[in-house]
Amino acid sequence: MGGGMAAAEREQGKKKPRKRNREEFSPFGNYRYYYGYRISQGLDEDPRLKVLKREWFQGKDCLDVGCNNGLLTIRIAQKFCCRSILGIDIDSNRIEDAHWILRKAARMQSAGKSDSKTLESRAEERPDDYAQDLNLSKDGETRKCTKNHSFSEKRDLFEVVSFQRENFVLARADAHESYDTILCLSVTKWIHLNWGDEGIITLFSKIWQLLRQGGIFILEPQPWRSYEKNRLVSKATAENYEEIEYPPEDFQDILLDKALGR
Repeated sequence: MGGGMAAAEREQGKKKPRKRNREEFSPFGNYRYYYGYRISQGLDEDPRLKVLKREWFQGKDCLDVGCNNGLLTIRIAQKFCCRSILGIDIDSNRIEDAHWILRKAARMQSAGKSDSKTLESRAEERPDDYAQDLNLSKDGETRKCTKNHSFSEKRDLFEVVSFQRENFVLARADAHESYDTILCLSVTKWIHLNWGDEGIITLFSKIWQLLRQGGIFILEPQPWRSYEKNRLVSKATAENYEEIEYPPEDFQDILLDKALGR
């Protein structure tokens, strides 16, 4: 049984939560340079882009749950030609980063560049106070898009990509429109550790409610072994880790049973 295995692994190396400077850790996985870590070792772009399919996104309304600084959200819009894509994240600082990167992406695109590594390096240049820069005119900074949703022609990137700060687990289910495609990439561990099994069930239930008929849910769960490394980032995560009964290998059953039955 998956829950039994999780309980057995928890018994190894129990420790009290470490005390850290509040600014040094990210209890929701909201690392500032997350994509700098993901795009490394000579890779040109996030490797997840290579397994995503254009038909999941082209001409569709999409939602990215836990978008962090929005780099992957923007690249999906550019590469797969979404009709719209909204990125949400619990951390207002990461949403500020996302707006900054969106402006940089628009400028790079108008100059004929869309390299993920270059875009990420530009993101690291963002000053702490950039509100004035964000208020600059967007006119002429993005390429337009054709009715075939190719960013090589006539469509304003700012009309396609948007970001907002939101705790998806705690937000009202009716706070969103419906979507054709919903992504949840490397987010479930943090929801699981912060809100327990109930948080995971709530996540899947809300996603199911927001998906249009025939819609696509793209899930990238972190493996159970990675929970051990991050369980002590806060008192809540340490306590929830001890109570988890549904490890990631049980998520399909949760989707088909508990979440859809709500």
